[in-house]
Amino acid sequence: MKYRYLLFDLDGTLTDPKVGITTCVQYALNHFGIYESDNTKLEPFIGPPLQDSFMQFYGMSSQNAQKAVEKYRERFSEVGLYENSIYEGIAELLSQLHCGGCRLAVASSKPTVFVEKILSHFNIADYFDVVVGSELDGSRVRKEEVVQEALKQLEKFGAANPKKTVMIGDRCFDIEGAKEHNLDSIGVTYGYSQPGELEKAGATFVVNSVAELSRLLLEE
Repeated sequence: MKYRYLLFDLDGTLTDPKVGITTCVQYALNHFGIYESDNTKLEPFIGPPLQDSFMQFYGMSSQNAQKAVEKYRERFSEVGLYENSIYEGIAELLSQLHCGGCRLAVASSKPTVFVEKILSHFNIADYFDVVVGSELDGSRVRKEEVVQEALKQLEKFGAANPKKTVMIGDRCFDIEGAKEHNLDSIGVTYGYSQPGELEKAGATFVVNSVAELSRLLLEE
């Protein structure tokens, strides 16, 4: 196989979280008297740290953005994380990689506790040797920090050869996190990137479907 150590983003890469994330963003915005009925407009919240998005897209102060994150998690922790679906073909791909001797990690900006629940919900947790997300206190939200911790935890299986290691994700943040650690990256356009976003970020490869991703990763 082309790579032996694989770091996967979660949202927009392994699962489609649109309903859960955008509905929880609506719930948080409502607390501030902001009503956005079109959840498609909230898709940019999928991927980057939530607090940054509330500040960027709704001009919130740091304090209000933190409160918005708290309101978001109020709903997400009970309902939103299950308003999600796994992309067709992902479970089969993970099984093949795992059985082929690859070491798999999740590297997500979502809090680890939620990542673990989602992986278990879709019965794919056992394929992963390492699961790294952010912390609920707001630390380790930057993708480069998440990638760094995932690489550190992979060391218990033998230091990951950078030339045999790849980061797979659907947003520029995933590609930039990989570049920060001199790793190859695969951008997937079936997630929530904007047209040209992954190419502009410098992805090593860009694929348009899970089938195309599978062909790339499983080739000898």
